Amino acid sequence: MESGIKKHPNKEIQAAIDFALVYGWAFKLSKGHAFGRLKCGKGHRQHQISVWSTPRNPYNHAKQIVRQVIACEELTK
Repeated sequence: MESGIKKHPNKEIQAAIDFALVYGWAFKLSKGHAFGRLKCGKGHRQHQISVWSTPRNPYNHAKQIVRQVIACEELTK
């Protein structure tokens, strides 16, 4: 992740965002309750996920992000 981009306050969620970026996903910061949005870099409309600022369970939210990225990668094989 570039140094000029705002980082998520939770380290597990930030690691999941970084994981998605390595696989070519795009991240866009948003305003409001959502911290941002991850979108598949391969153009799959159905592969996008909101990254919440304060999820109820940050660890599970991070796992959900990683699962979505892996599922997208498996579809493109």
